[in-house]
Amino acid sequence: MTVYGDLIRYRELFGNLFRRDVQAKYRGSLLGVAWTLANPVLLMGVYLLVFSVLWKTPFGSQGHYALFLLVGLAAWIFFASSVQSASRSMLDNANLIRKTRFPRQLVPLSIVATQLISFGVMLVVLLALDFALLPRVRATEWLAIPIALGVVALAAGLALAIASLDVLFRDIEFLVAALLLPLFFLTPVLYPLSSPNISKHHKVVEVIHWGNPLAPAIEALRRPLFYGHLPRAADVVYLVVAALAALALGAFVFTRVDDEIAVEV
Repeated sequence: MTVYGDLIRYRELFGNLFRRDVQAKYRGSLLGVAWTLANPVLLMGVYLLVFSVLWKTPFGSQGHYALFLLVGLAAWIFFASSVQSASRSMLDNANLIRKTRFPRQLVPLSIVATQLISFGVMLVVLLALDFALLPRVRATEWLAIPIALGVVALAAGLALAIASLDVLFRDIEFLVAALLLPLFFLTPVLYPLSSPNISKHHKVVEVIHWGNPLAPAIEALRRPLFYGHLPRAADVVYLVVAALAALALGAFVFTRVDDEIAVEV
């Protein structure tokens, strides 16, 4: 697609936007990228306290629940941060867009690339921790890398669509922020869908699993990265189709509003 092909054709400009966004994100920070681990580790500690101590749940008492949480949190934080940060990206770069003619899709995609640094760091840490603490995953954990690329494609497509729509309808950014919280709890980040107390609600589990594009993605990540099993074919196929659909949606929406962006921002 021409929309994404411009990432290659204008790679120097994309690199400049990416460096600018990275510098803006970590300017004045002593620890820099190391701060990317603070959010998932803090959330992991809170959820461990709640589900393993204050309210002892069957899944919260399973071995290495912290690593179980980190897999889901890594994918969720990347996805949510990418979509929410990109939603206002066109408006935040209004001066640049008005003054210069360039492929404007590079703006939200550079935001996703910036969030990809955090995701990459968390994934490397997870691979190292799981290799050391979970011998059962040593033969399968590398499969998490191509699956993670599917999550990146899914986030990039949706981020481009949302950023484009927000130029015309400013309520989009508020709608996205409002929907992310309930979506978090409807995504199997904190709990396994296979838990006996959860799986007995068969219809609800099916809706969560197949109605939420992030659910198969996280399930596909967890199997090789936590359980030491091959990902289910259905989850992988779903993720590939969802990622391609998101990229197509992003390209479609962007091309429809591209001519209006400079006027509306």
